[in-house]
Amino acid sequence: MMWDSSSFLGALTPKFYVALTGTSSLISGLILIFEWWYFRKYGTSFIEQVSLTHLGPWLGGGGGSNEAENAADCKVWRNPMSLLRGAEYGRLWSAARRAPLTYYDMNLSAQEHQAWFGCGAEGPAEEAMARAWREREPGARVAAARAALAVRADCAAALLLLAEEDAPTVHEAERTLRRAWRAAEAAWRASAAAGAAEARRDANVLAHIKRRSAMCARRLGRLRDAARLFRELARDAPPALHALALHENLIEVLLEQKAYADVQAVLARYDDVGLPRSACVCYTGALLRARAAGASGGGAAELAALDSMRRAIEFNPHVPEYLLELRPLTLPPEHVLRRGDSEALAYAFFHLRHWRACPGALRLLGAAWAAAERGAGHAGCAACADRELLPAHHALSVFPRRRAPALLPLAAALCAVTALLALLAHRWPAHAHAVARAAASGLDPRRLHSLLAAV
Repeated sequence: MMWDSSSFLGALTPKFYVALTGTSSLISGLILIFEWWYFRKYGTSFIEQVSLTHLGPWLGGGGGSNEAENAADCKVWRNPMSLLRGAEYGRLWSAARRAPLTYYDMNLSAQEHQAWFGCGAEGPAEEAMARAWREREPGARVAAARAALAVRADCAAALLLLAEEDAPTVHEAERTLRRAWRAAEAAWRASAAAGAAEARRDANVLAHIKRRSAMCARRLGRLRDAARLFRELARDAPPALHALALHENLIEVLLEQKAYADVQAVLARYDDVGLPRSACVCYTGALLRARAAGASGGGAAELAALDSMRRAIEFNPHVPEYLLELRPLTLPPEHVLRRGDSEALAYAFFHLRHWRACPGALRLLGAAWAAAERGAGHAGCAACADRELLPAHHALSVFPRRRAPALLPLAAALCAVTALLALLAHRWPAHAHAVARAAASGLDPRRLHSLLAAV
C-alpha cells in the first residue's frame, strides 16, 4: 500500500525532529569547520572553488577565451635558473635540516632526464645511468653514476650527474663539468660521424653540460664567459633545450653586467619570435622602463613604467611581495608554475639585486602594487601545483589576499551548540521540557510588555 503523506507526517514523533535538528546542525558545523580550515590553508573557499571548477561549465559560465588563455599560460615549466643539488640545494639541508625540493619536483626532473638522455641502443653504462635517473634517493643516484663510470670512465652523463649532486662546491662542480665536456664532445663527434642513433642523446648531454658550465661561471663571477656560453646555447641548442628558456639565463647575466641595451635587444628578439610570456620577460621590461623613467626625471616615462608594471603584475601578481621584501625567500624549485608563486619565487631569488640597483624602481613597483591590491582580483592559476612544487616550510602566496569571514567560527560554534542541545534533549527529555517551559515563561510577551511600559 502506498504511503500517504499525512499519515507519514502524523506518525513522526518529537524525537525524530530533535534528531533531525541535531544531525543537520552537526553536519553544518563540520562543513563550516572544514571550510574555515581549507581557507586558512589554501586562501580560497573549497565550496566556491568546486562550484566554479565543476559546476561552472555545466551552467554555461562565460569567459571561455580568457580561461583558455590563462590555462595556456599556467603550465609547469623547467626552471632555467635551477641550482646545483649538491653544491647549493644541499646546503639548506645541511644547515637547517629542511628539504629544499619536493618529491613531485624531483620526479618531474627524473622524467625529463630519462627523456633527454635515454636512447634505444643501451650498454652497461647506459643501463646504470637509466637506473640512476629513476632513483629517488641522492645516494642511490650517485652510486649508480659511479657504477657507470666504473664500466666506462668517459661516461659524460655520469660525470654530469656527479657534478650536479655529488660535488660539494661550485668550484668542484665546474672541474667535473670540464671533464664531462671533453668526454661529451668526443662522444658526440663520434656518434654524429657514424650517423648512430645515439647522436641525439649525445647532443643533449653536451648542451646540458655547457649550460651547467655557464651557470657555474655565473656563480663564480666570470660574467663574460657565462654570457658567451648562453649566447651560443640560445643560438645552437638542440630542440630538447628549447623548453629551458635559455634567454632568461642570458638576461640575468646581462643585467649583472649592466648591459641594458643588450637586454632590450634580447627582449625584442624573443618578443618577435612569439615565445610564451614569463615573469622574467614581463618584469625585466618593467625594470628597463623604470630605469628610463629614473634617468629622464619622471613625467611620461614614469607613467609608461607604471603601466608596464601594471601589466607585469597582471601576469604574475605574486612577484611584488618578494621584490618589496614583504615575504621571505627560500631556494627556488627545479620547476615553476607560470603565473604562480613558484615562478615569482624563482624570479625574485635571482633578480632582487637588479631591482635594488635601479634607483626608483622599487618605489614605482610599490605604487603599482598598491593600486593592484585595490583593483580587481586576479584570475590566477590553481594553487595545487604550486603546493606540490614548493617545500612545506614555505608559506604559499595567495592573491588577492582574502580573509575568512569573521562570523564563520561563530556560525560553526552555534551549529555545534544546537547539535549538543538536541542531543541533551533526546537523552533527558523531561529535564529539557522543564528548561523549555522555564525559558518560555521567562520570555513571555506580556512580561516584556509590562517591562517596556515601566521603562
